Amino acid sequence: MHVVPFLVVSAVVIITPGVDMALVTKNALLHGRRSALATAIGVNVGIMFWTIAAAVGLAALIAASQTAFTVIKLGGAVYLVWLGAAALWASRKRSSASMELPPHARLDGGTALRQGLVSNLLNPKIAVFFTSLLPQFVGHRAGAVDLLALGAIFNATCVLWLACYAIAAARGRAVLARPRFKRALDRLSGVVLIGLGARLAFERR
Repeated sequence: MHVVPFLVVSAVVIITPGVDMALVTKNALLHGRRSALATAIGVNVGIMFWTIAAAVGLAALIAASQTAFTVIKLGGAVYLVWLGAAALWASRKRSSASMELPPHARLDGGTALRQGLVSNLLNPKIAVFFTSLLPQFVGHRAGAVDLLALGAIFNATCVLWLACYAIAAARGRAVLARPRFKRALDRLSGVVLIGLGARLAFERR
Protein backbone atom coordinates (compact mmCIF):
# COMPACT_ATOMS: atom_id res chain seq x y z
CA MET A 1 0.00 0.00 0.00
CA HIS A 2 1.11 3.54 -0.75
CA VAL A 3 0.06 5.18 2.50
CA VAL A 4 1.91 8.51 2.31
CA PRO A 5 0.61 9.51 -1.16
CA PHE A 6 -2.85 8.38 -0.06
CA LEU A 7 -2.67 10.64 3.02
CA VAL A 8 -1.71 13.61 0.86
CA VAL A 9 -4.58 13.07 -1.57
CA SER A 10 -7.02 12.36 1.28
CA ALA A 11 -6.05 15.57 3.06
CA VAL A 12 -6.78 17.61 -0.07
CA VAL A 13 -10.15 15.88 -0.55
CA ILE A 14 -11.15 16.22 3.11
CA ILE A 15 -10.38 19.93 3.53
CA THR A 16 -12.06 20.89 0.25
CA PRO A 17 -15.38 22.59 1.14
CA GLY A 18 -18.47 20.58 0.24
CA VAL A 19 -21.80 19.34 1.51
CA ASP A 20 -20.43 17.86 4.75
CA MET A 21 -18.53 21.00 5.74
CA ALA A 22 -21.50 23.20 4.88
CA LEU A 23 -23.75 21.16 7.16
CA VAL A 24 -21.21 21.10 10.01
CA THR A 25 -20.73 24.87 9.64
CA LYS A 26 -24.47 25.53 9.75
CA ASN A 27 -25.01 23.44 12.87
CA ALA A 28 -21.90 24.82 14.57
CA LEU A 29 -22.89 28.45 14.13
CA LEU A 30 -26.60 28.03 14.74
CA HIS A 31 -26.63 25.36 17.45
CA GLY A 32 -23.19 25.17 19.04
CA ARG A 33 -20.27 22.81 19.42
CA ARG A 34 -22.15 19.72 20.59
CA SER A 35 -24.48 19.72 17.60
CA ALA A 36 -21.58 20.36 15.22
CA LEU A 37 -19.57 17.46 16.66
CA ALA A 38 -22.61 15.18 16.43
CA THR A 39 -23.02 16.17 12.77
CA ALA A 40 -19.35 15.43 12.13
CA ILE A 41 -19.71 12.01 13.76
CA GLY A 42 -22.74 11.28 11.57
CA VAL A 43 -20.75 12.20 8.45
CA ASN A 44 -17.97 9.84 9.46
CA VAL A 45 -20.37 7.00 10.21
CA GLY A 46 -21.51 7.44 6.64
CA ILE A 47 -17.91 7.35 5.41
CA MET A 48 -17.38 4.16 7.40
CA PHE A 49 -20.36 2.62 5.61
CA TRP A 50 -18.96 3.59 2.19
CA THR A 51 -15.56 2.16 3.17
CA ILE A 52 -17.09 -1.21 4.02
CA ALA A 53 -19.30 -1.03 0.93
CA ALA A 54 -16.26 -0.40 -1.27
CA ALA A 55 -14.45 -3.37 0.29
CA VAL A 56 -17.34 -5.75 -0.45
CA GLY A 57 -18.08 -4.32 -3.89
CA LEU A 58 -21.38 -2.57 -3.20
CA ALA A 59 -20.01 0.90 -3.88
CA ALA A 60 -18.65 -0.27 -7.23
CA LEU A 61 -22.09 -1.59 -8.12
CA ILE A 62 -23.70 1.75 -7.28
CA ALA A 63 -21.02 3.64 -9.18
CA ALA A 64 -21.56 1.44 -12.25
CA SER A 65 -25.36 1.53 -12.21
CA GLN A 66 -26.83 4.69 -13.73
CA THR A 67 -30.21 4.00 -12.10
CA ALA A 68 -28.80 3.46 -8.60
CA PHE A 69 -26.56 6.50 -8.97
CA THR A 70 -29.46 8.70 -10.11
CA VAL A 71 -31.84 7.53 -7.36
CA ILE A 72 -29.30 8.17 -4.60
CA LYS A 73 -28.22 11.45 -6.19
CA LEU A 74 -31.76 12.80 -6.40
CA GLY A 75 -32.52 11.61 -2.86
CA GLY A 76 -29.49 13.50 -1.60
CA ALA A 77 -30.41 16.61 -3.59
CA VAL A 78 -33.96 16.64 -2.17
CA TYR A 79 -32.62 16.21 1.36
CA LEU A 80 -30.18 19.13 1.01
CA VAL A 81 -32.86 21.37 -0.49
CA TRP A 82 -35.17 20.43 2.38
CA LEU A 83 -32.50 21.38 4.95
CA GLY A 84 -31.88 24.64 3.13
CA ALA A 85 -35.59 25.46 2.96
CA ALA A 86 -35.91 24.75 6.69
CA ALA A 87 -33.08 27.22 7.38
CA LEU A 88 -34.77 29.88 5.22
CA TRP A 89 -38.07 29.28 7.02
CA ALA A 90 -36.28 29.68 10.37
CA SER A 91 -34.91 33.05 9.19
CA ARG A 92 -38.42 34.17 8.24
CA LYS A 93 -39.77 33.21 11.66
CA ARG A 94 -36.87 35.02 13.26
CA SER A 95 -37.61 38.14 11.22
CA SER A 96 -41.22 38.27 12.35
CA ALA A 97 -40.46 37.45 15.97
CA SER A 98 -39.67 39.89 18.70
CA MET A 99 -36.03 40.59 19.44
CA GLU A 100 -36.84 39.58 23.03
CA LEU A 101 -37.32 35.91 22.14
CA PRO A 102 -34.98 33.35 23.75
CA PRO A 103 -32.04 31.99 21.75
CA HIS A 104 -32.55 29.43 18.98
CA ALA A 105 -33.24 26.00 20.45
CA ARG A 106 -30.25 23.68 20.54
CA LEU A 107 -30.38 20.94 17.95
CA ASP A 108 -30.72 17.50 19.54
CA GLY A 109 -27.52 15.48 19.26
CA GLY A 110 -29.30 12.51 17.71
CA THR A 111 -30.92 14.73 15.08
CA ALA A 112 -27.60 16.40 14.25
CA LEU A 113 -25.88 13.02 13.92
CA ARG A 114 -28.68 11.77 11.69
CA GLN A 115 -28.39 14.84 9.47
CA GLY A 116 -24.68 14.21 8.93
CA LEU A 117 -25.22 10.50 8.30
CA VAL A 118 -28.10 10.89 5.83
CA SER A 119 -26.35 13.70 3.97
CA ASN A 120 -23.26 11.53 3.49
CA LEU A 121 -25.09 8.33 2.59
CA LEU A 122 -27.18 10.13 -0.03
CA ASN A 123 -24.10 11.46 -1.81
CA PRO A 124 -23.27 8.96 -4.60
CA LYS A 125 -20.08 10.86 -5.35
CA ILE A 126 -18.67 9.21 -2.23
CA ALA A 127 -19.29 5.79 -3.78
CA VAL A 128 -17.48 6.84 -6.95
CA PHE A 129 -14.66 8.33 -4.88
CA PHE A 130 -14.02 5.16 -2.91
CA THR A 131 -14.18 2.85 -5.92
CA SER A 132 -11.91 5.03 -8.06
CA LEU A 133 -9.41 6.34 -5.51
CA LEU A 134 -8.75 3.56 -3.02
CA PRO A 135 -7.70 0.86 -5.54
CA GLN A 136 -5.04 3.17 -6.97
CA PHE A 137 -3.13 3.04 -3.69
CA VAL A 138 -3.26 -0.70 -3.03
CA GLY A 139 -2.03 -2.09 -6.34
CA HIS A 140 -3.44 -4.72 -8.68
CA ARG A 141 -3.73 -7.36 -5.95
CA ALA A 142 -5.93 -5.26 -3.74
CA GLY A 143 -8.02 -7.18 -1.26
CA ALA A 144 -10.86 -6.26 1.05
CA VAL A 145 -8.45 -5.90 4.00
CA ASP A 146 -6.29 -3.40 2.09
CA LEU A 147 -9.31 -1.33 1.11
CA LEU A 148 -10.62 -1.39 4.67
CA ALA A 149 -7.23 -0.27 5.99
CA LEU A 150 -7.06 2.72 3.64
CA GLY A 151 -10.70 3.52 4.35
CA ALA A 152 -9.97 3.49 8.08
CA ILE A 153 -7.07 5.91 7.54
CA PHE A 154 -9.31 8.19 5.51
CA ASN A 155 -12.03 8.00 8.15
CA ALA A 156 -9.64 8.79 11.00
CA THR A 157 -8.25 11.77 9.11
CA CYS A 158 -11.75 13.01 8.35
CA VAL A 159 -12.84 12.61 11.99
CA LEU A 160 -9.85 14.68 13.17
CA TRP A 161 -10.41 17.42 10.60
CA LEU A 162 -14.19 17.76 11.02
CA ALA A 163 -13.96 17.65 14.83
CA CYS A 164 -11.35 20.43 14.90
CA TYR A 165 -13.31 22.39 12.31
CA ALA A 166 -16.57 21.99 14.24
CA ILE A 167 -14.97 23.29 17.45
CA ALA A 168 -13.39 26.25 15.63
CA ALA A 169 -16.65 27.12 13.84
CA ALA A 170 -18.66 26.86 17.05
CA ARG A 171 -16.41 29.45 18.71
CA GLY A 172 -17.57 31.96 16.15
CA ARG A 173 -21.13 31.47 17.34
CA ALA A 174 -20.69 33.95 20.19
CA VAL A 175 -19.92 36.72 17.70
CA LEU A 176 -23.11 35.91 15.81
CA ALA A 177 -25.38 35.67 18.84
CA ARG A 178 -27.58 38.65 17.94
CA PRO A 179 -30.88 37.86 16.17
CA ARG A 180 -29.89 40.02 13.17
CA PHE A 181 -26.78 37.94 12.55
CA LYS A 182 -28.68 34.71 13.15
CA ARG A 183 -31.25 35.68 10.55
CA ALA A 184 -28.51 36.41 8.04
CA LEU A 185 -26.79 33.14 8.89
CA ASP A 186 -30.02 31.17 8.45
CA ARG A 187 -30.51 32.75 5.04
CA LEU A 188 -26.92 32.21 3.95
CA SER A 189 -26.81 28.57 5.06
CA GLY A 190 -30.23 27.97 3.47
CA VAL A 191 -29.12 29.35 0.12
CA VAL A 192 -25.83 27.40 0.26
CA LEU A 193 -27.55 24.08 1.07
CA ILE A 194 -30.17 24.58 -1.63
CA GLY A 195 -27.40 25.46 -4.09
CA LEU A 196 -25.44 22.34 -3.15
CA GLY A 197 -28.60 20.27 -3.54
CA ALA A 198 -29.21 21.69 -7.02
CA ARG A 199 -25.59 21.09 -7.94
CA LEU A 200 -25.79 17.48 -6.77
CA ALA A 201 -29.01 16.94 -8.76
CA PHE A 202 -27.30 17.92 -12.01
CA GLU A 203 -23.94 16.27 -11.39
CA ARG A 204 -22.74 13.42 -13.52
CA ARG A 205 -20.52 10.51 -12.57
